[in-house]
Amino acid sequence: MTTVGQLLKTKGYKIWSIAPQATVYEALQVMSEKDVGALLVVDKGNLVGIFSERDYARKLILKGRFSKDTTVGELMTHEVLYIEPQSTIEDCMALMTAKRVRHLPVLENERLIGIVTIGDVVKQIISDQEFTIQQLGKYIKGGY
Repeated sequence: MTTVGQLLKTKGYKIWSIAPQATVYEALQVMSEKDVGALLVVDKGNLVGIFSERDYARKLILKGRFSKDTTVGELMTHEVLYIEPQSTIEDCMALMTAKRVRHLPVLENERLIGIVTIGDVVKQIISDQEFTIQQLGKYIKGGY
Protein backbone atom coordinates (compact mmCIF):
# COMPACT_ATOMS: atom_id res chain seq x y z
CA MET A 1 0.00 0.00 0.00
CA THR A 2 1.23 3.44 -0.90
CA THR A 3 1.75 5.86 1.97
CA VAL A 4 1.06 9.59 2.00
CA GLY A 5 4.83 10.11 2.39
CA GLN A 6 5.49 8.15 -0.81
CA LEU A 7 2.83 10.18 -2.61
CA LEU A 8 4.48 13.42 -1.47
CA LYS A 9 7.86 12.24 -2.77
CA THR A 10 6.28 11.81 -6.21
CA LYS A 11 4.00 14.85 -6.15
CA GLY A 12 6.30 17.26 -4.36
CA TYR A 13 6.19 19.16 -1.12
CA LYS A 14 4.93 22.51 -2.40
CA ILE A 15 2.64 24.30 0.01
CA TRP A 16 0.68 27.42 -0.83
CA SER A 17 -0.23 29.39 2.27
CA ILE A 18 -1.47 32.76 3.42
CA ALA A 19 -1.57 34.67 6.70
CA PRO A 20 -4.87 35.02 8.56
CA GLN A 21 -4.53 38.82 8.37
CA ALA A 22 -4.56 38.80 4.55
CA THR A 23 -7.76 39.79 2.81
CA VAL A 24 -9.97 37.27 1.12
CA TYR A 25 -9.27 39.12 -2.12
CA GLU A 26 -5.52 38.50 -1.70
CA ALA A 27 -6.21 34.83 -1.00
CA LEU A 28 -8.31 34.53 -4.15
CA GLN A 29 -5.51 36.12 -6.17
CA VAL A 30 -3.00 33.55 -4.88
CA MET A 31 -5.44 30.69 -5.46
CA SER A 32 -5.98 31.88 -9.03
CA GLU A 33 -2.26 32.36 -9.74
CA LYS A 34 -1.35 28.94 -8.34
CA ASP A 35 -4.46 27.22 -9.73
CA VAL A 36 -5.39 25.69 -6.36
CA GLY A 37 -8.72 25.32 -4.58
CA ALA A 38 -7.45 26.00 -1.06
CA LEU A 39 -4.68 27.68 0.88
CA LEU A 40 -3.26 26.67 4.21
CA VAL A 41 -3.48 29.49 6.72
CA VAL A 42 -0.20 29.84 8.58
CA ASP A 43 0.56 32.26 11.41
CA LYS A 44 4.10 32.50 12.82
CA GLY A 45 4.96 29.14 11.30
CA ASN A 46 1.92 27.36 12.74
CA LEU A 47 -0.98 25.91 10.79
CA VAL A 48 -4.06 27.72 12.11
CA GLY A 49 -6.64 27.02 9.43
CA ILE A 50 -7.47 26.33 5.82
CA PHE A 51 -9.22 28.65 3.39
CA SER A 52 -11.01 27.07 0.44
CA GLU A 53 -13.27 28.02 -2.41
CA ARG A 54 -16.07 26.51 -0.33
CA ASP A 55 -15.32 28.92 2.54
CA TYR A 56 -15.44 31.80 0.07
CA ALA A 57 -18.74 30.75 -1.47
CA ARG A 58 -20.56 29.85 1.74
CA LYS A 59 -19.19 32.37 4.19
CA LEU A 60 -18.64 35.50 2.12
CA ILE A 61 -20.81 35.63 -0.96
CA LEU A 62 -23.95 34.21 0.63
CA LYS A 63 -23.64 36.61 3.57
CA GLY A 64 -23.23 39.67 1.37
CA ARG A 65 -19.70 40.48 2.53
CA PHE A 66 -16.86 41.88 0.42
CA SER A 67 -13.56 40.15 -0.28
CA LYS A 68 -11.45 43.31 0.05
CA ASP A 69 -12.91 44.11 3.51
CA THR A 70 -12.80 40.64 5.04
CA THR A 71 -9.76 38.78 6.35
CA VAL A 72 -8.96 35.16 5.69
CA GLY A 73 -8.95 34.61 9.46
CA GLU A 74 -12.62 35.59 9.65
CA LEU A 75 -13.72 32.98 7.11
CA MET A 76 -11.18 30.16 7.29
CA THR A 77 -12.02 26.74 8.60
CA HIS A 78 -10.39 26.61 12.03
CA GLU A 79 -10.71 22.89 12.68
CA VAL A 80 -8.10 21.53 10.29
CA LEU A 81 -8.07 17.82 9.64
CA TYR A 82 -4.67 16.44 8.72
CA ILE A 83 -2.88 13.23 7.84
CA GLU A 84 0.58 11.91 8.66
CA PRO A 85 3.13 10.68 6.10
CA GLN A 86 3.04 7.07 7.34
CA SER A 87 -0.74 6.88 6.77
CA THR A 88 -1.88 4.97 3.70
CA ILE A 89 -3.62 6.46 0.70
CA GLU A 90 -6.64 4.36 1.69
CA ASP A 91 -6.63 6.04 5.15
CA CYS A 92 -6.49 9.38 3.38
CA MET A 93 -9.42 8.54 1.10
CA ALA A 94 -11.49 7.27 4.01
CA LEU A 95 -10.92 10.48 6.00
CA MET A 96 -11.64 12.73 3.03
CA THR A 97 -14.82 10.83 2.23
CA ALA A 98 -16.08 10.64 5.81
CA LYS A 99 -15.42 14.32 6.55
CA ARG A 100 -16.23 15.59 3.04
CA VAL A 101 -12.97 17.49 2.55
CA ARG A 102 -10.86 17.85 -0.57
CA HIS A 103 -7.56 18.99 0.93
CA LEU A 104 -5.53 17.48 3.76
CA PRO A 105 -2.38 19.02 5.17
CA VAL A 106 0.36 16.51 5.95
CA LEU A 107 1.98 16.95 9.37
CA GLU A 108 5.03 15.14 10.68
CA ASN A 109 5.87 15.67 14.35
CA GLU A 110 3.42 18.61 14.35
CA ARG A 111 5.35 20.22 11.46
CA LEU A 112 3.64 20.99 8.16
CA ILE A 113 5.42 19.14 5.34
CA GLY A 114 2.89 19.07 2.49
CA ILE A 115 -0.68 18.84 1.34
CA VAL A 116 -2.64 16.22 -0.56
CA THR A 117 -5.81 16.74 -2.52
CA ILE A 118 -8.60 14.39 -3.44
CA GLY A 119 -7.23 14.47 -7.00
CA ASP A 120 -3.79 13.35 -5.80
CA VAL A 121 -5.33 10.48 -3.86
CA VAL A 122 -7.55 9.30 -6.72
CA LYS A 123 -4.62 9.38 -9.19
CA GLN A 124 -2.50 7.33 -6.80
CA ILE A 125 -5.23 4.76 -6.22
CA ILE A 126 -5.68 4.36 -9.99
CA SER A 127 -1.92 4.01 -10.44
CA ASP A 128 -1.72 1.38 -7.68
CA GLN A 129 -4.60 -0.55 -9.24
CA GLU A 130 -3.01 -0.44 -12.70
CA PHE A 131 0.22 -1.80 -11.23
CA THR A 132 -1.67 -4.63 -9.51
CA ILE A 133 -3.45 -5.51 -12.75
CA GLN A 134 -0.13 -5.58 -14.64
CA GLN A 135 1.39 -7.85 -12.01
CA LEU A 136 -1.60 -10.18 -12.11
CA GLY A 137 -1.35 -10.30 -15.92
CA LYS A 138 2.31 -11.32 -15.68
CA TYR A 139 1.45 -13.93 -13.06
CA ILE A 140 -1.33 -15.42 -15.20
CA LYS A 141 0.79 -15.41 -18.40
CA GLY A 142 3.57 -17.13 -16.51
CA GLY A 143 1.24 -20.07 -15.98
CA TYR A 144 1.18 -19.91 -12.20
